[in-house]
Amino acid sequence: MTATHKSPVRGTVFALTGALLFGINGSVAKVVIGAGVTAAQLTFLRTLSTAVIAGVILVFTAREQFRITGREALGLAALGVAGVAMIQWLYAIAISRLPVGVALLIEYTAVILVALAAWLLFKEKVHARLWLAIAFVIIGLAIVAEVWDISLDVIGTFAALAAAVAYAFYFLAGERGVARRPALAVTFWASTFATAFWALFSGWWKIEPALLTSTVSLTGALDAVHVPLWVPTLWVITLGAFAPFVLSFAALRHLSATAVGILASSEVIFAFIVAWAWLGETLVALQIAGAALVLAGIVIAQTARDRKMGADAEVPAEVP
Repeated sequence: MTATHKSPVRGTVFALTGALLFGINGSVAKVVIGAGVTAAQLTFLRTLSTAVIAGVILVFTAREQFRITGREALGLAALGVAGVAMIQWLYAIAISRLPVGVALLIEYTAVILVALAAWLLFKEKVHARLWLAIAFVIIGLAIVAEVWDISLDVIGTFAALAAAVAYAFYFLAGERGVARRPALAVTFWASTFATAFWALFSGWWKIEPALLTSTVSLTGALDAVHVPLWVPTLWVITLGAFAPFVLSFAALRHLSATAVGILASSEVIFAFIVAWAWLGETLVALQIAGAALVLAGIVIAQTARDRKMGADAEVPAEVP
């Protein structure tokens, strides 16, 4: 896309809409998991749907993207399993045991890990403000987690931290992947390998068809609303997975990677608002201040890398 076709306004709308859908998805996924679908099973359904939809689009738009070399396959398999598969599974575990916003807040510390990895492993230049960002994030997380009270679930917190590591790997590997292939092709292959992994280990075959047709409460403020389980499940695998992926990639055609990354962090805010209004998950005033500190650190860290990627460089979309 040439510069004359770029529209910062459209790019901003795409990025924020994708972040909003991802933010809503955490609360919807929590309903599905609470109804009996395991984190691994839900992850399998999400990666499968993303791979199928992306594959269908490629059939009609770029069939040559189905041909890859053995070396590319190894890289995309690593991205799919260590990145896509692990992020979504670990995030699903985290939100089943932690407030959605808190889990997402911890996961987004991946931005700090990415900047550190770029500096330590790839010898990229980073600005001194990275250290300020790290301080903001550490202090902010300590406040949100109320470390003096140890009130957060240990397993949930560990899962969210592990998801941050997986997300950082996904970001770095995917960043290099889209430098060689279109973003949609990288999405297809990474999701395909993630699906193959979870096809073996998710226990998807244990999902009883009757479970998906059973009626469940949407809980929280929507406790009186009952729908078949397949309704929120369908949301998770379409509007909670593929649609925000596409919107995030579309944003990258109009905005720089840094700008999209900063806008994407608004997902945390959306997740907090939705979880508060719907599930009644609240934070005290001090925790809200801590969350704001973490978000500030994330935004600062997004601008700390000095890699010469160019204004049009693409990075993979977020995947919670």
